[in-house]
Amino acid sequence: MVYVTSWDEFVDRSVQLFRADPDSTRYVMKYRHCDGKLVLKVTHNKECLKFKTDQAQDAKKMEKLNNIFFTLMARGPEVDPSEVTGKDQMDAQPTKKGRGRKQ
Repeated sequence: MVYVTSWDEFVDRSVQLFRADPDSTRYVMKYRHCDGKLVLKVTHNKECLKFKTDQAQDAKKMEKLNNIFFTLMARGPEVDPSEVTGKDQMDAQPTKKGRGRKQ
């Protein structure tokens, strides 16, 4: 088990780990409310990477990593993860109008 201190290094190594063996790679998130710590773990049977944080702003980074992994799993490991952002996908959804009470 290796704790990676840099977020960018964790993302790069996690994507490399997934591309090396997409069938057995696992991604786990664990949040301990009593400690206020979030631990992200990416592993397959031979290597394990972990990233630990207690910063609230890292939640957005975690959301982007989720989108990267969802894209890699859905489109295949050859897709470029730099084109993946969560905001573009949310903007593509149609907005709902007329919510609430009619006047």
